[in-house]
Amino acid sequence: MSQSTNKGQFITIEGTEGVGKSTNMAFIEQWLNAKGIELVVTREPGGTELGEKLRDVLLDAKETSMCDDTELLLMFASRAQHIQQIIQPALNAGKWVLCDRFTDATYAYQGGGRGIDVERIAQLEQWVQGDLRPNKTLILDLQVDLGLERAGKRSEPDRFELEKHTFFKNVRDTYLSRAKQNPNQYHIIDASPEIDEVQKSIAAVLEKMV
Repeated sequence: MSQSTNKGQFITIEGTEGVGKSTNMAFIEQWLNAKGIELVVTREPGGTELGEKLRDVLLDAKETSMCDDTELLLMFASRAQHIQQIIQPALNAGKWVLCDRFTDATYAYQGGGRGIDVERIAQLEQWVQGDLRPNKTLILDLQVDLGLERAGKRSEPDRFELEKHTFFKNVRDTYLSRAKQNPNQYHIIDASPEIDEVQKSIAAVLEKMV
């Protein structure tokens, strides 16, 4: 599954809770459509019929007995289906793919948050994805307290949103660390200003891709 054969561009959006991913996903979709780019918009976990069923299980706040390894494997099970059914065919057809979360979320939430060894995640990543990696990853970054405050206003918390402050600090730190290691792929977008300012920063990254 070599990325070199892909004609499309693969963009992923990442961030902790309450950073505004949904709002900014919609902005990016509109921006790219206005440029005449054929786009597939999807999400993880989910994106396929099977993946959405796995998403329901993973986010169910009543699933209190799920062990960390089960969580990790379900994430990659959903991802394997997603890549084979949606992402890779779209890229091979020359379409762009915009995905709300991808494997960086696994490193951040299951690695940073749960404490699962990075090497175990990397082995699953290579098995499931081969050489497939996003062309660009936008990390919407926000102080954890503010993000959790925003998230708490929108809906009942899911299984992840019930975690403690330390969990999300570790998630955020992992995202920022990954961005520092590979500045060509990752762009940190400050999600704290007014939405217009955030979207100007996003548009500046997109302009360099089209």
